[in-house]
Parts: sequence; C-alpha cells; structure tokens
Amino acid sequence: MKLRDLPVLSTLIVLLAVVAMVALGFWQLDRLDQKEALLARYGAVQDDGTSVTYPQDDAALEADLYRRSSFDCTRVSGIRSVSGTSIKGAKGWAHIAACEISGGGTGEVALGWSRDPQPPVYSGGAVTGIIAPGGRIVADPPLAGLSGLAKPDPADIPNNHLAYAGQWFFFALTALIIYFLALKRRARKTGAAT
Repeated sequence: MKLRDLPVLSTLIVLLAVVAMVALGFWQLDRLDQKEALLARYGAVQDDGTSVTYPQDDAALEADLYRRSSFDCTRVSGIRSVSGTSIKGAKGWAHIAACEISGGGTGEVALGWSRDPQPPVYSGGAVTGIIAPGGRIVADPPLAGLSGLAKPDPADIPNNHLAYAGQWFFFALTALIIYFLALKRRARKTGAAT
C-alpha cells in the first residue's frame, strides 16, 4: 500500500488518538514524580513529632497531614462507625465523632477501635492525635474507653501512576497495531479485487 492510498480521515483519527494516549502516559509519569515527592514530604513530617493547630481549610489540611494536632471538642453532633483496623492489626470498627471545636469550626475525631459496631458514649473534651486524610484526627491516646486505631500512614496512599502510564503507552501501541492490521487487510482486499 502506497502512502497516497492511506485513508486520510482514519489515519488522522488514529494518529491523534495515539498522540493523546502517549501524552497521557507522560503526564502520568510526571504525576508519579509529584506523588513520590508528596509521600516523601508526608513521611518526613510524620517522624518530626511537631504539633500543629488543627487546620480549618483545605490548604492548611494538605500542609499538615500526618502531623500531631489537638482541639477541644465542645459538642458532639454525631458518632458513626466504619470499618477500621486496630493498632495491632485486628479488623473491626473505627468510631468517628463529629465535633464542634472550641473557638469555632468543626472537626472529626476517630475515637478508637472496637469489635462492636455500636458507637460508644462520648460527650466531647480534649482531643489529641494525628491528622489523617480527610481531616479527621486519629486519637492518640484513644478516647471513650476504646482501643487504639492503626496510625495513619502515608505508605497506605496508592501510587499507581507508573501502572497508569504503562497502560496509556500500551493502549497507544495497541491502536497502532490494530490500525496496521486493518491497513494490511484493506490492501489484501484491494489487491484481490483488481
């Protein structure tokens, strides 16, 4: 098949799709570098032991993840139970209280762990612990007579960007192979018809 015999529109669509997929692959590689730097930063602050004021906006929360913090829970507006892991690795329930904070604002505290899904009785008070993703403090020490929850760990944050990049490059290669096979088949049909 000669170059002039290539279907212009189909070739253009396939080439644009391949370029887009390759660009997405390189974008994922860039995101991989960014995520590795973020995880390294989280790991460094996790070990420094400093305590920060509980963040009240998204930017401050992002900057203070995995640091120790505290607040005074002046009123509990509700307690929910979700699946959780104890500090010893046992599966069970994490009990999370929604609090109004002294001085204004709201926050959540993961009070602790139990095998019982029934929420504990908790009326508020001083909270101290580690800021986890989502903004809740994982209480350390645990509160309301509960056992300790597993501490938030930046290593639990998925970093799948290399796999995503590989997928985009694979999709681009697959598109080229399929298009090449379609062109061969078209050339055979055209050759058989003449």
